[in-house]
Amino acid sequence: MNQKQKKDIRKMLTSVMTFDEPLAKHTTFGIGGPAACMVLPETRKELSTLLKYAYQEKISAIFIGSGSNILVWDRGFDGIVISLKKSFKNLSIKQNSQIIVESGVMLGTMVKQAMAAEIGGLESLVGVPGTVGGALIMNAGAFGSEISKYFEAAKTMTIEGDIKSYKKGEIEFSYRHSTFPKNEILLEATFQCKRGKPGDILKERKVASEGRKSNQPLKFRSAGSIFKNPSDTLAAGYLIDKAGLKGTERGGAAISEKHANFIVNMGGATAADVLYLIKLAKKYVAKKFNINLELEVKLIGFPKAITQDIYYA
Repeated sequence: MNQKQKKDIRKMLTSVMTFDEPLAKHTTFGIGGPAACMVLPETRKELSTLLKYAYQEKISAIFIGSGSNILVWDRGFDGIVISLKKSFKNLSIKQNSQIIVESGVMLGTMVKQAMAAEIGGLESLVGVPGTVGGALIMNAGAFGSEISKYFEAAKTMTIEGDIKSYKKGEIEFSYRHSTFPKNEILLEATFQCKRGKPGDILKERKVASEGRKSNQPLKFRSAGSIFKNPSDTLAAGYLIDKAGLKGTERGGAAISEKHANFIVNMGGATAADVLYLIKLAKKYVAKKFNINLELEVKLIGFPKAITQDIYYA
């Protein structure tokens, strides 16, 4: 981005914005260089204005929620980073157990409010990090349940600043994936849930919470699971462990001793450190098991030259 573009954005918006903002402050990994511009749109109109300008000026724009599930390059991102986590926070629960929620609401908040209203089914997601928007786009799940199971409808905004609506059946979901267009930002979602028995809800929540505490390295900063599981019966963490990589360190990053599908920031880790461990895990698992692990985290700002061997062709 150039200085004129930054001045234009300052003039056209009243929303909170910063320039050359360190993204390490906005990611659960605690890693990442500066964003040329970061904006927290206060209204849909402000968001539309910003997207139209970015499209017109051919400025790259990305959307982040709470900063989980992403790894930002040490040199940052030369574009606009948009976060809805501060303003798109409306949530309402209807008498028929329908939940209408804006994408900036934390997933944990929605789950806790649903539980308080004696709505069952979502409690296994209580500890999953991130916003509702990010969770739905990647079809977040835990302990056998996925958020898409309750999906009813959604509203998005296109890169040109226009609003689109989707209904159940128009979006396809699979393991850690949805067919929401990549160039649209999720504004609002509707979930149709069912009433549950308070005792059953609390029991399921306890199982999920205890499972997360015992299996995940919650004491260290991370982006969550690094790789997708190759299948329902084969876990990425198991493969990395059997490849002998648990505890492997690079700089301030390490493949967790507790769960091998987590790379943790032990303190002062760089994106380059994490990328090294990602490539190492892929290489060793491919060599030992002939399985090509696919990333679950999203890489932001990285030069294609150093990530071209990570994604499928």
